Amino acid sequence: MLYHLLYPLHTSFIGFNVFRYITFRSISGAITAFLIMLIFGPMFIRMMKRLQIGQVVRDDGPASHIKKQGVPTMGGLLILTAVIVSTFLWARLDNGLVWLSLFVICFFGLIGGIDDFRKINTGHSDGLSARAKLVLQFIGAGAVSLFILLYPGFDGQLSIPFLKNITPDLGWFYLLFAMLVIVGASNAVNLTDGLDGLATGPTIVSAAVYLVFSYLAGHVVLAEYLQIPYVAGSGELAVFCGAIIGACLGFLWFNAYPAQMFMGDVGSLSLGGALGTVAIIIKQEILLAIVGGIFVMEAISVIMQVGYFKMTKGKRIFLMAPFHHHFEKKGWHETKVVIRFWIVSIILGFLALATLKLR
Repeated sequence: MLYHLLYPLHTSFIGFNVFRYITFRSISGAITAFLIMLIFGPMFIRMMKRLQIGQVVRDDGPASHIKKQGVPTMGGLLILTAVIVSTFLWARLDNGLVWLSLFVICFFGLIGGIDDFRKINTGHSDGLSARAKLVLQFIGAGAVSLFILLYPGFDGQLSIPFLKNITPDLGWFYLLFAMLVIVGASNAVNLTDGLDGLATGPTIVSAAVYLVFSYLAGHVVLAEYLQIPYVAGSGELAVFCGAIIGACLGFLWFNAYPAQMFMGDVGSLSLGGALGTVAIIIKQEILLAIVGGIFVMEAISVIMQVGYFKMTKGKRIFLMAPFHHHFEKKGWHETKVVIRFWIVSIILGFLALATLKLR
């Protein structure tokens, strides 16, 4: 909005010329989202306590998690507000890709919100059934994927990290692939959200990497030089990613151990869906498996645990899944698990950025 209001005034005052730069607006968006979280966070926590909207802990979880029972949850509502307001203020609103990203984060946030409300109302850690949740997710992801596939200049080719000359074209099968990426990313972040600050750190790293890639993909000269797909208009997604970074940093202020609030499914499902959507739009889908390696490993640990449990009629690979709980069961303190996972995530982020030159 500010771009449309203030940039036209640059002919009268040259200072307004800064609003044309995506870098300036991305940084401003991140700061705005961070300040929204910092200012309204305490009020949100008090409101959630007054409404008795608190965390419902798994019965079979680590004993140390019992104390988390009742801690204000659904902080994802505040994250979504910060991201939406910040993006609305600093991004170009004549860009369809921006509106698409906002739709995704709202739609998946709605699914998570329904799930959270069911948990709170029943007082049990089970919310929406897995089937109902997946159906809703695939409906949203399907609509988004179809829009992207029909977007002018878009095709079904894949960009393979480290390999510049291998770009398989999936054609209409790309629609299913894109849906799987978005839904998979959404659920993977959701599974990772089990310790104070655990999901937030890798989300910040992933959003930072995609901020860089979005900016480069939207710049025809830089995209050609770095041999990555050029996607017209995708540079504005850097503002959206910046808003996610700022909102998550602000949330981490209150979510750091011991957490004063949790994001809930309304936050984790929406943030994962947003990352998956940005990855699809800028044609860096497979890169998400690298930079979001923590999310991938968490999801795989659950799949392996469930599969092995059924095959062996009760045996387990991990002491508990997702596997961040495995390390807790082995005696690691919660903060040690979180910090070490952050370290791995940062290294994976550097590796993802290295793919820009290693082609």
